[in-house]
Amino acid sequence: MRIHKTVAALALAAASLTLAACGSGSAGTAAGNQLDGIREAGTIVVGTEGTYRPFSFHEGGTGNLTGYDVEITEAVAEKLGVEVEFAETAWDALFAGLDAGRFAMVANQVSISPEREDAYEFSEPYTVSPGVLVVRADETSISSFADLEGKTTAQSLTSNWYELALENGAKVEAVEGWAQAVALLGQKRVDSTINDRLTYLDYMLQTPDAPIKVAAETDDSALSAFAIAKGNTELRDAVNGALDELRADGTLARISEKYFGEDVSQ
Repeated sequence: MRIHKTVAALALAAASLTLAACGSGSAGTAAGNQLDGIREAGTIVVGTEGTYRPFSFHEGGTGNLTGYDVEITEAVAEKLGVEVEFAETAWDALFAGLDAGRFAMVANQVSISPEREDAYEFSEPYTVSPGVLVVRADETSISSFADLEGKTTAQSLTSNWYELALENGAKVEAVEGWAQAVALLGQKRVDSTINDRLTYLDYMLQTPDAPIKVAAETDDSALSAFAIAKGNTELRDAVNGALDELRADGTLARISEKYFGEDVSQ
């Protein structure tokens, strides 16, 4: 997940933390964010960035809010029989807003981790994404992570993929992100780059003729889900029931294929 370091984001985070400190309880205990309160109001308030393409963004910068997470959330809300009100918030402030009861849940490719599970309820995952080793389409000497020994790979120094590259003996060329990494790969200035499969699929959907391919995938996958305040198990269970229905009727697969060209929901 991206980490924003802008002054505006930090200020918003501070403001949200103040709200959390002054509030009488978390979203899990706020009546308006309990399942009965949501159904009575007919609306569920959901925190999201709105600047994180292709998950939550405004088309052209000024269009309606859309994206993979946005459409999944809207489908879940429809199953719950309510409308969605999205609260667009910087990443740094999303969890503080959830703690303060500003919204009932967060939909923003939130990865499930042991630390987060201690603090929040999580729905079933609606995104499953392994790491992928990406090389040029004509590359024949790299077919596994072990083959990175002595090769050069382009990585952000703050990502988990940087550590994976080092563990496999690669020489790392520091970059700011995927766009720079794939550019260096195309220029033959590096041999590979490691990133999550979602990033690769989105790029290939936008640039189908790009001369790159996946050489290998990690055994483990990142799982992303809705984050809900701790203790709000009724809402969590209702969301899980909705996701089960959406998985069974093909809606999750359809939305996945729209944004990634394949089903990334399981």
